[in-house]
Formats: sequence, C-alpha cells, structure tokens
Amino acid sequence: MNLVLMGLPGAGKGTQAEKIVEKYEIPHISTGDMFRAAIKERTALGLQAKEYMDRGDLVPDEVTIGIVRERLSKDDCQRGFLLDGFPRTVAQAEALESMLTELGRSIDSVINIQVDKEILMERLTGRRICKDCGATYHLVFNPPAQSGVCDKCGGELYQRADDNAETVANRLEVNMKQAQPLLDFYQSKGYLHNINGQQEIEQVFADICELLGGLK
Repeated sequence: MNLVLMGLPGAGKGTQAEKIVEKYEIPHISTGDMFRAAIKERTALGLQAKEYMDRGDLVPDEVTIGIVRERLSKDDCQRGFLLDGFPRTVAQAEALESMLTELGRSIDSVINIQVDKEILMERLTGRRICKDCGATYHLVFNPPAQSGVCDKCGGELYQRADDNAETVANRLEVNMKQAQPLLDFYQSKGYLHNINGQQEIEQVFADICELLGGLK
C-alpha cells in the first residue's frame, strides 16, 4: 500500500501516521528522516544534501527526489510506504509519479486530514511548556491542575514564541497556500481522499482504515 499523508500543522498527522504504519506494517518515510539516513550512510546524494543544509539553504529538488528514490528502492518499502512531508510541490509530485512508474508502482491514496483553521489555531496556540522539566501541556486538551504551574515539578509554564497567535496564523497561511496546488493535482489524478480530522483520534483512524480497506 503506497500512501501520501497530508494535513496542515496541528491536524494530527503524526498521531495517525503512527497508527497507519503499525496496522499496515509499512515504513513511515518523512523528508527529515530520509535526509538524516542518507547523510549518516554517507551516500553521494546525502553528502550533497548536507552541503546545502550546512549553509542553511534549501535542498534542491533533484537532490531531494534522488534521496526519495533511494529510500523507496529499499527492501522495507516492497510492501508499501507512507510518505509524509514529500512531495511539497507539484513539481515534486510529478517527479514522484515518474519515479514510481519506473519502479513499476503507483500511489494508492493521498490521505488529507482536514481541520478548520480556527480549530488548528486553538490546538497550536494552547501549548504550554515547563521551563524546568520540559513537560508539555495544553490549555484545552491537557491543562495543568494549577494555571501556569507544572504538575510534575512546580515549574513555571511558558508559551513558545512560535506558538503565539500571530506566528501560528502566518504559518498556517503559508502552509495552506503551499498545499492547495498539490491538493488540486492529486484531486485531478483521483488519488485524493479527505478525512475529517475534527473527530476523536480513534474515529479519524477508523475512517482512514475504512478508506484503505476499500482500496484493497
């Protein structure tokens, strides 16, 4: 089963990815993990990627796509894969199509976890972290017993700078603009399946399983 997972920050992609790879016994492949593995293995493409990353530059598409090709050719991907964080652009999606065709494979489904922007804002701005022990809380979903105080060590809770409303709103806007052409591309291919991410975690996963069961 060859899958691509999409969703805005805060949509619950990470949680659902864990459940999908456990149930369907396929590797979870994220861009960051691929880069780290290629660099650790000192592949030619991995070393190229490292040069760009060390300079703080974006890794060019041809290098990224080459690393994806290497990863998808490995034995653990023979039963399928779950791509997360790639592709990010239509050009990368087209390159992935060509690559999979060469490997005699194709995408079975693009799962897009949908959550309203207002709910994403609530999820992303509600996080609080303990200055002393690093414990994480959420004002709505996992609040501390006493406001502003860590349950575990009594330390002061704070909000990370990138969790404030203005920064989060901007990050969501950028992600939405970036994702839309890709969603349109996969819609035109007939791969795209939208999943309601505003339900309980287990219900979201049940909907994903129902979708994937229908693809077999």
